[in-house]
Amino acid sequence: MQHRFWSTLAATALIGLTTLCAAASAPLKVAFVYVGPISDGGWSYQHNLGRLALEKQFGDRIQTTYVESVPETADAERVIRQLAAKDYAVIFTTSFGYMEPTLKVAKLFPKVRFEHATGFKSAANVVSYQARFYEGAYLLGVLAGRMSKTNTLGYIGSFPIPEVIRNIDAFTLGARSVNPKIHTKVVWVDTWYDPGKERQGAEALIAQGADVLCQNTDSPAAVQVAEEKGIYAFGWDSDMAKYGAHAQLTANTENWGVYYIQEINKVFDGSWSGNRQERLGIKDGVVVLTPLNPAVPADVARQYESKKQAIIAGTLLPFAGPIKDNSGVPKVAAGSSVSMDDLMAITWYVEGVDGTVPK
Repeated sequence: MQHRFWSTLAATALIGLTTLCAAASAPLKVAFVYVGPISDGGWSYQHNLGRLALEKQFGDRIQTTYVESVPETADAERVIRQLAAKDYAVIFTTSFGYMEPTLKVAKLFPKVRFEHATGFKSAANVVSYQARFYEGAYLLGVLAGRMSKTNTLGYIGSFPIPEVIRNIDAFTLGARSVNPKIHTKVVWVDTWYDPGKERQGAEALIAQGADVLCQNTDSPAAVQVAEEKGIYAFGWDSDMAKYGAHAQLTANTENWGVYYIQEINKVFDGSWSGNRQERLGIKDGVVVLTPLNPAVPADVARQYESKKQAIIAGTLLPFAGPIKDNSGVPKVAAGSSVSMDDLMAITWYVEGVDGTVPK
């Protein structure tokens, strides 16, 4: 009997130790929710590159998954809740319209860490993160302002939310910093990804005299149209030069892997916390502009590079005053700049943008 007792006790201890070791070695489960297809370019593609960078960095210490083309509707809440219920420890929700669904699900799963891209709300287990993409948009504007012959720029907007309005404004401020005659015309397509609508938007802008195009949408349609029409354009989120080798002057892209590796390191070392808002730009290596098209003249390239270095050094703030809105009302005085909180909630066009912001 005594021998059987000690044998049973030893077996129980061994099972317990094995269970603990298995738990300790279990990979960290990390999930991503994408608004578009990962395909071969655009916003979701760049986030997926960040996910792949995580896998390369951490190997079998993590296990990742993703769900693509999730609408910013009730579907988003359902997908996020399902991932949390499947014991994913960290969930990245990567589009503005996921903000409220993320916050709602986070309340139901307080032990899960949530990170939401491009929003402005956080919580005890929710981080809001965003690229200061407007820094890149300002620099695109510098190039556009120098390269335009008609003094008319075209911008394809997705949805009239602060994230997009901020980029339109920064693009125009950059252009007018080198060419005060510039005006920007905007076409809204009410989608993040629809090549057909984006193409129509590009063609409409060209018909209005635009000879340089920018976009806040995910397909390369605008670059393709620019290539066909012999004008200039910019890649957005991804390098789109292969769709318009002559048209693309540069591309405003993101390296999300830098941020994702940083955050997962925090999970592993125990320093991760919620109630944060992270804003990362060119200096942080998250906003990345691709090499300039050889068509850019040397003096324009030097001016562009000088302004880029000034942004990195913090001596050039894209939203520094004086700034008026497009009705002529002063919004920012000389010697001051728009605060980060106000930038995150901006709803007005700067001087030089034609039209009104849709309601």
